[in-house]
Amino acid sequence: MTEPTRRGFLAGAAVLPLATAANADAAAAPDAIAADLATYIGFGNKQSGGAGDTACGHWLATELERAGFTVEKPPISVPWFEGERCEIVAGDARAPLHPQPIVTPTPGNGVTGPLVRVDAHGMTDAPLAGAIALIDLAYGRWSSTLAKPVRAPVDAAFAGGAKAAVIVTNGPTGQVIALNADGRAPMFAGPVGLLAPAGAAPFLDAAMRHQPARVALAGHGGRRAAFNVIGRLDRGKGRWIVVSTPRSGWFGCAGERGGGIAAWLDFARAAPALLPDHDLAFLCNSGHEYENLGAEEALKAAAPKPAETHFWLHLGANLAARDWHEGLFGLAPLAGSDSQRYLVVSPPLLPAARRLFAGLAGLESPYSSEKLSAGELTAIIAEGYPSVAGIFGVHRFHHVADDDARCVDAAAVAATTAAFRRLLVAAV
Repeated sequence: MTEPTRRGFLAGAAVLPLATAANADAAAAPDAIAADLATYIGFGNKQSGGAGDTACGHWLATELERAGFTVEKPPISVPWFEGERCEIVAGDARAPLHPQPIVTPTPGNGVTGPLVRVDAHGMTDAPLAGAIALIDLAYGRWSSTLAKPVRAPVDAAFAGGAKAAVIVTNGPTGQVIALNADGRAPMFAGPVGLLAPAGAAPFLDAAMRHQPARVALAGHGGRRAAFNVIGRLDRGKGRWIVVSTPRSGWFGCAGERGGGIAAWLDFARAAPALLPDHDLAFLCNSGHEYENLGAEEALKAAAPKPAETHFWLHLGANLAARDWHEGLFGLAPLAGSDSQRYLVVSPPLLPAARRLFAGLAGLESPYSSEKLSAGELTAIIAEGYPSVAGIFGVHRFHHVADDDARCVDAAAVAATTAAFRRLLVAAV
């Protein structure tokens, strides 16, 4: 299938049947969105293959079946680790560490050495051989260990002979920011733990004097089964519409994943009637936190081929997470949505996207898929799908334990879902 031209797209959008256009405007009411958000949030921790992720996957599969889809749940293999004693100790100071997957555990008593600070540029004031490297990241909304400012100083620390690395994940909340990682093999040469910036001061002080410290990352782990959810409605049309979203993550993921899940469900329930001339595939992947492991498996084994696919919509992180005031008075919730969300569409869709998302913070300035993408959307584009749209972003509570119900508003999710529904109809 050739990529649609801008002229062809605009002509098609101008002659949408009136019934289809009306259905596009009949987006889910906030109470329906709120119910789905509450259900998703209620599953608790969403780590891939854990109890919350598993229960959520079964719920979504059931909802697809109720909407008329044939559902499969292909298994994937993901890492897991249960910490028993994960901490850093220096003198009288003690703080918990979040073990960085894939975890390289320490011996039960930990490892010891002088504490040496590594700054945001990778510079130190003492040798790292035999030391505990304390990596003080710059302030940011961190998400992944693949980011060069995270990975490079850790690699340098172990290359310099460090026994362990501790990363201070400086960000808006003062809490540990969990970091995505490769899900197939450990990324680092030794044990790595994450330290909340709110508890980092005594250790940064100890590192100024290179005082001895002990790091323990003790526990047990391995690999366990998780599964993707794939719903198909094959009408024999030979033209597929694909809608995808991840469901897993490090903590509760209310703002990170909740909006995408609610929008995905809204589309799944509406699409059979809304798009009668297409085959439909709805993908919901686990393993997201392991650098999109589940999405990669789905692309290889389950997704329709690019030549058979008319349009792919991917609903990534921060669909409509709450915005917050941030500053001298701490964090205070606001009524609006965080603008650090990015809308990416194939070039012919840009004019419609600008019109349909006007007034939605961040999304009102869409990007061409030829210039920007991230996460699963990057892999989808790389596979050669001819017409795509996707959203991704990093809100202030992204990857922290307090990403809970305060971080997402049903009315904002409903408004964003309505815009995506209109884009979906216009695109096909």
